[in-house]
Amino acid sequence: MSHIPSTFQPPSTEGKPSVPVWQPPPATKENHDFAKLTTIDLALLDSPDSSIVSNLVATTKQAIKEDGFLYLVNYGVSIEQLHRQFAIAQYLHRNISEEDKERLLWDPATGLFAGYKPGFGWKREKGAIDGIEHFNFYHEQFSDINNIPTCIHPFMDEIVAFCEFLTQSVNRRLLRLLSKVLELDEDFLWDRVQSQKGPVGEGYLRHALFHPLQEDTKKLGGGLRMNGHQDYGTTTLLFSVPISCLQIWGNDDKWRYVGYNPGSLVVNLGETLEIISGGHFKATRHRVYQPPADQAHEQRLSLVLFNAAEGSLRVSPAMESPLLQREGCVNEQGVYNGFKTLMDNGMPVPTMKEWREIQIATLPEPNLKNEMKFVEVNGKTMYQRDLFGIPVVIPV
Repeated sequence: MSHIPSTFQPPSTEGKPSVPVWQPPPATKENHDFAKLTTIDLALLDSPDSSIVSNLVATTKQAIKEDGFLYLVNYGVSIEQLHRQFAIAQYLHRNISEEDKERLLWDPATGLFAGYKPGFGWKREKGAIDGIEHFNFYHEQFSDINNIPTCIHPFMDEIVAFCEFLTQSVNRRLLRLLSKVLELDEDFLWDRVQSQKGPVGEGYLRHALFHPLQEDTKKLGGGLRMNGHQDYGTTTLLFSVPISCLQIWGNDDKWRYVGYNPGSLVVNLGETLEIISGGHFKATRHRVYQPPADQAHEQRLSLVLFNAAEGSLRVSPAMESPLLQREGCVNEQGVYNGFKTLMDNGMPVPTMKEWREIQIATLPEPNLKNEMKFVEVNGKTMYQRDLFGIPVVIPV
């Protein structure tokens, strides 16, 4: 087993411009039926006690079959190191120039979120105000400093080091754990599926800022800030923040907030892993909704790493997995079922690059219902997108 560094060692901050400390806003004091997520201690994966590792694998297997979301702790980044990254993201949003906003404006129609998202919708063209700003760092941003806002040039070594640790240490160890759940070689998912080019592979890092929801925007979207969806990649690493906006769709057909767990990563598995696992891994539906009333006046700063598969792959279930051989596939599971239908009919499935790019390029606006196709499923209203002949169905 090759050694993977388990502790983040960030570059020095000496000689850099002063960056105001990020002060986490208070968590909600309201009582809510928060989603009950399993906490996975990633450090246990390196335990010399095989029974501890076996128990970790069993716990993970059960959790991802039920929820598809996890809390990940003891992954190697301290709370102080994490807050430094939030401070840099805060600095970006406070100091990015109007010139850079225009010069680095995103264009999702290309199939990428790369660059700056202004606070008016999910297309390059100006739409209704949604109060959500992003800067998205893809390979092209990391490979050319001119594709980065000038204000954070002095801090790029820290952002690069952070992303490299998340991808090459945290995500690699997480994929080892998931490979063990599939009873495959521990580096199967890393070697055979995960893209590995540069600090983020073919995925991206997002610095997102959600401004308080304005009444006009609330009326348009009914409190919805991002449509329900499943992530298309391998894993998504979202750092837990005090402002409760993330909601997941439970097995009882209810949306629930994900609670604040300081310093932890909220991990969800993407459609790529759902397909490769033959439906044993669940790509969970989730959305971003208005926060509880006592947080409605607060900004929500968010850091997310979206990990992606190698773009040229046309994925199918890893039938060499003893788990799949023994238990078969979970054929009713979401997007896997759609891919299976194509494969059963002898039709080619899209590459991972094609799959993610069409989802980005055709993303509907949360406040424009006329962009959505609605269907009834078991008495529930859903909206449906048909992509490469594969139906993607999400609760309204």
